Amino acid sequence: MYFTRAIQPLIDIALAEDIGTGDVTTLTTVSANAIAIAEFMVKDNGIIAGLPTAQQVFHTLDHSIKFETLIIDGSPVSTGDIVARVTGSARVLLTAERTALNFLQHLSGIATTTANYVAAVKGTRARIVDTRKTLPGMRVLAKYAVCMGGGSNHRFSLADGVLIKDNHIAAAGGISQAICAARAWVPHTLKIEVETESRAMVEEAVLAGADIIMLDNMSLAEMRSCVEFIAGRALTEASGGVNLTTVREIAECGVDLISVGALTHSVNALDISLNFLG
Repeated sequence: MYFTRAIQPLIDIALAEDIGTGDVTTLTTVSANAIAIAEFMVKDNGIIAGLPTAQQVFHTLDHSIKFETLIIDGSPVSTGDIVARVTGSARVLLTAERTALNFLQHLSGIATTTANYVAAVKGTRARIVDTRKTLPGMRVLAKYAVCMGGGSNHRFSLADGVLIKDNHIAAAGGISQAICAARAWVPHTLKIEVETESRAMVEEAVLAGADIIMLDNMSLAEMRSCVEFIAGRALTEASGGVNLTTVREIAECGVDLISVGALTHSVNALDISLNFLG
């Protein structure tokens, strides 16, 4: 599921942004012939994700850098764990260090947050899914990290499915009209989802033949009622007001999916450092 070609432009931009016209500190203090060994050490508990990306950062500057992965992506890690070791030009290791860490820390933060949500709904039927609320340019990596944390992916882009939201409903003249228009245009392989905010909207979406019904910002009682009414005629997705305090109760309403924007838009980075060995 890792996409080397897709993320190379992103890595190129990140390196160019960080290096500028040259790493003057490293160029003026470290010999061009110096060889070094450095280790990525985790300084908190979580889930590691992004090691292939970190490796790609180093190889973008120097393909001869040896990158040894000691713990695979998606694995739980604890404070003090060494997840990878890099060997090669000391100048390259120093110049690539921050860019590699930026990717690794952010993606591991996404994977760790996702794993916490997945653990919170364990034993229910609900699957934790992400959203399109990602940092610009980072979506393919963010969604990869969600999977490393045990979550599932929602739409990658607007082309991946029909999701009729409140503004679409208003512009189309109603839920039934929007579904009918979409059904006449899209192939049978493309799912049609409708965002609803009330029991009445759910009833209309079911009667119009929606494949997936999003229950947006509903109370727990209203959500349970809607799930019972839908009765398997469409997949159900809960959205809005989801956090680690509320997600278990939402899952227990019987929904199939719970979409969580917080998986990708506001995670805390996992604390990881790159330490040179003596």
